[in-house]
Amino acid sequence: MAEPRRIDESCAVVAIAASAGGVFALLELFGSFAVGPPVPTLVVQHLSPRHRTLLDTILQRRTRVPITLARDGERAGAGRVYLAPPDRHLLIGPEGTLTLSDTERVNWVRPAADRLFTSVAETYGDRAWAFVLSGTGRDGAVGARAVKAGGGTVVVQDPDSADYPGMPRATLETSVVDHVLGLHDIEAMIRAFARCGQQS
Repeated sequence: MAEPRRIDESCAVVAIAASAGGVFALLELFGSFAVGPPVPTLVVQHLSPRHRTLLDTILQRRTRVPITLARDGERAGAGRVYLAPPDRHLLIGPEGTLTLSDTERVNWVRPAADRLFTSVAETYGDRAWAFVLSGTGRDGAVGARAVKAGGGTVVVQDPDSADYPGMPRATLETSVVDHVLGLHDIEAMIRAFARCGQQS
């Protein structure tokens, strides 16, 4: 596969999906960041709907990037990370407006990466970047197709480096993936974009 294309100013949103093993991947991903990407970063991490999540607090302890649970109707800001809360789909619409939805589960989960990725594709087209990290199941694969169909870019964590390779592997099977990278390389890719945005 060719040298990974850098994220540049044409990117309008970064969307990340993870499930089993994803918390550790997200800790590593954001842990070295001094600033966030110069666009909103939206994250779906599969969480138990039966308990209040502490994921935002856990991640915030490891990074200086502002990390919050997304709120319905708020406008996503550049340099910030928004997490889908437990049992709510996270969507983004025109002008970066976030929507939380309790519509039916997708791939037996809510929040679902497929719902996030599809909304990102519909809103941002070729300016969307979607990342699939460690996880079980197939969530994210259908949404990745939508991102690619809209001209966006799809990156998956190398299944051999993922604690749980199911989600990256399922997305790879769609044949729409632009880059297959180890977690360190994904982190370097997003961190370079963040530095670029800080300089501009």
